[in-house]
Amino acid sequence: MITVFGSTNLDQVGTVTRLPKPGETVAGGTFSMAPGGKGANQALAARRAGAEVRHVSAVGDDAFADMALALLRDGGVDLSDMRKAEAATGIAMIFVDAEGENVIAILPGANGTVSPEDADTGLAALKPGDIVLLQQEVPQAATRRALEIARQKGARSVLNTAPFLPDTAELARLADIVVANETEFSLLTGRPLAELEAAMADWVKATGRTIVVTLGADGARAQTPDGAISVAAHPVKPVDTVGAGDTFCGYLAASLEAGMDLEKALRRAAIAGSLACLNPGAQPAIPLARDVDALL
Repeated sequence: MITVFGSTNLDQVGTVTRLPKPGETVAGGTFSMAPGGKGANQALAARRAGAEVRHVSAVGDDAFADMALALLRDGGVDLSDMRKAEAATGIAMIFVDAEGENVIAILPGANGTVSPEDADTGLAALKPGDIVLLQQEVPQAATRRALEIARQKGARSVLNTAPFLPDTAELARLADIVVANETEFSLLTGRPLAELEAAMADWVKATGRTIVVTLGADGARAQTPDGAISVAAHPVKPVDTVGAGDTFCGYLAASLEAGMDLEKALRRAAIAGSLACLNPGAQPAIPLARDVDALL
């Protein structure tokens, strides 16, 4: 079983010819709304990868809540620990340019009410060998508590360091596996990407944990206490990169939970992340396991 502890949003997406600079207005094209939030995205990705998944989160008591949860419900994610908060459902406002690059602003709403008590309740049934997948779009006190509970109960924790926060470096040491992109890893270690291999090895030596760094079109690298692993991405022409990292994390957790070794799990996650770039939106673009495994 995978328990995803984290955010649930409704994404509001506008397409533009190019991303505006500060103070600039750029004419746009289309507008759409779709379920999102890093926690919900990763929960759906793990479910589409074949895992049994519970999502512990909060939404508002408003019209956006049903829209935000629609694909999770349809996909069979267990929402029994989804709490209704006295706050608006979280919103992500996203602009995507003609090259598939994006900028995102998060309005947390109900996600900001997620508490250590939610972790106590939602993770009470964890068993040894379960996986807890976390991000950083809910208050850090709640994420910290979830990591502590996972360790106490013998579950394996996977922490995605997005969005990077002032205490992320401290929190990352509580997780068994840390997943960061290039920018986040530089913030985590204080070292440039040119020193990636050495910085990864030094971080693992200092913490005893496993670090995974996603590299976009260049795939992903991992460093464990036992050595380094590198996997390639599947070559694609991106339409929209929103949610690709979340797809990677969900597929990685599901593949590890299914018993794959880290190298095979990383390869599967990298392919899934690449395929997620072929369609617009976050959750709508998450590929199905049969399409990923056909390329594995």
